Amino acid sequence: MKTIPLPIPTTKSKKHSWQAIVGLLFALLVIAASLYTFLYLKHDHTLTDLRGRLQGASALHPFGTDHLGRDVLTRLLLGGGQTMGYSLLALGAALLIGIPFGLIAGYKRGWVDRLFMRIADAFLAFPDTIVAIVLSGLLGAGIGNLVLAIVIVKWVSYARLVRSTVLSESQKDYIRIARTNGLSDGRIMRKHLLPHIAGHVLVLASLDLGKIILLISSLSYIGLGAQPPTPEWGAMLNDSRPYFQSRPELMIYPGLAIVSIVLLANMLGDYLRDRFDVKKEVQP
Repeated sequence: MKTIPLPIPTTKSKKHSWQAIVGLLFALLVIAASLYTFLYLKHDHTLTDLRGRLQGASALHPFGTDHLGRDVLTRLLLGGGQTMGYSLLALGAALLIGIPFGLIAGYKRGWVDRLFMRIADAFLAFPDTIVAIVLSGLLGAGIGNLVLAIVIVKWVSYARLVRSTVLSESQKDYIRIARTNGLSDGRIMRKHLLPHIAGHVLVLASLDLGKIILLISSLSYIGLGAQPPTPEWGAMLNDSRPYFQSRPELMIYPGLAIVSIVLLANMLGDYLRDRFDVKKEVQP
């Protein structure tokens, strides 16, 4: 009787299990801290109390208070919503612009593709961070202008990725058959080409999310992003800088939050990259 060997767990599957556990534990920790802060403590993140400024950790203020007497934990959690929310907004807007642009340029070709390449070359001639800083400075300080600057910088990378994938896929037989059967260009792009680019775009977006979070935090740190009294991690780092020697935890808390979120975003990107990897070995 022939025995069938059982599949041996690979290192990649163990890695994904470990990443899922870490992500779940972090999510549960954030949910528990949020429930405790907003349902039990109920601090106003804009209310100042100079008599209680720079206090240490206590039952009423688990992370202490800042230089204006505001609860650090409340502002840290709300700052996470600000940072993550604006990062996802910028990423979503870049996808909404880049994907259709890349689809049309790669499928239509001709003068449309040449025009796109010239625009893309102009944007890619300078580093993303430099362009974002210049645009934020020209548009003026503010989180809205910062998000707009990031969208202007980031949409090109998604458009180029989609264009290169469409150029490759549009030469295959199933696209020729779809054209022969009379399908319109819009239907071909929507039903045949869009599913092929979804995995590649998801991988790039998940890896780009951490970069956008760092960009928003860093520009808010130098005063080009969120303005007081908005709780945002980069702005909290800047507010806590003069008190680093006496209360270093005021900078450590938002710094650890930024590092943790970026690390989780990169872990998600690694998982999606392995999940949508088309270069898989064919088992005999």
